[in-house]
Amino acid sequence: MLATAGPLPSGPLWAYEVKWDGYRAVYAGGRFLGRSGRQLAGPAMPLFPEVLDGELVAFDAAGLPSFHAMQQGAAPVYVAFDVIRPDLTYDQRREVLDALGLPAATPAATVSPSFDDGPATVAAARELGLEGVMAKRRASRYQPGVRSPDWIKWKFVHSGDFVIGGWRAGARPLGALLIGTPLPDGTLRYRGRVGGGLTVRTERALLPVLRELVRQGSPFTGPTEPATWVEPLLVVEVRYSEITPDGRLRFPIFLRLRPDKLPGDCLGEDCG
Repeated sequence: MLATAGPLPSGPLWAYEVKWDGYRAVYAGGRFLGRSGRQLAGPAMPLFPEVLDGELVAFDAAGLPSFHAMQQGAAPVYVAFDVIRPDLTYDQRREVLDALGLPAATPAATVSPSFDDGPATVAAARELGLEGVMAKRRASRYQPGVRSPDWIKWKFVHSGDFVIGGWRAGARPLGALLIGTPLPDGTLRYRGRVGGGLTVRTERALLPVLRELVRQGSPFTGPTEPATWVEPLLVVEVRYSEITPDGRLRFPIFLRLRPDKLPGDCLGEDCG
């Protein structure tokens, strides 16, 4: 089940959770699976009678979620926030989740807290420097694979998931990524190029993968700019200040590669 970006609702019909800065993963049968269906590396955990939904999250020295800490090799913890039970409401699923006894059952996992007060949750998340807040309708059912208005995400900064369609060299071999969002005909809508945030470490990890995907001809609809084109298979998360009237990102910054997501999931703005 996926969230919809929008203004945060309020009132007794909603519960609130913080938005974690990690990899979304389902835990079942001793394995962690991302949204792409790819198995993700995670901590050793016991088997549970329920299929869990949550995120693999690394924490920094201050005890706050940090994707940078994960990139530096910090051991991830599984933060469970739901069980995949379409027959139950959110409140009922939370009761099932709490009954599993995390983290007492394993120090490798914990449960994302659920709160009643939306504004207080937003204020606390902002003070701690967290990514944002999720609002979840208490009476809603779990709908696997569906992007639902029953889950609303609200971020402190704009970010979204985009597909790489090519790259350009600059001062280094990987100067900028050309990114887009998928169209129904299989091409990409061009959303701009991203050079900020591409570190030497990122270049070393990403460039060999891009070279394996090189193709003839642009995957974008309409003119862009000269580049080395690739098959549109890799998803990246990008932060930006705003979107121009023609759909381009202003001041985009590369945040991370998203191996846990499929190109078809990338609606672009606020789709993280």
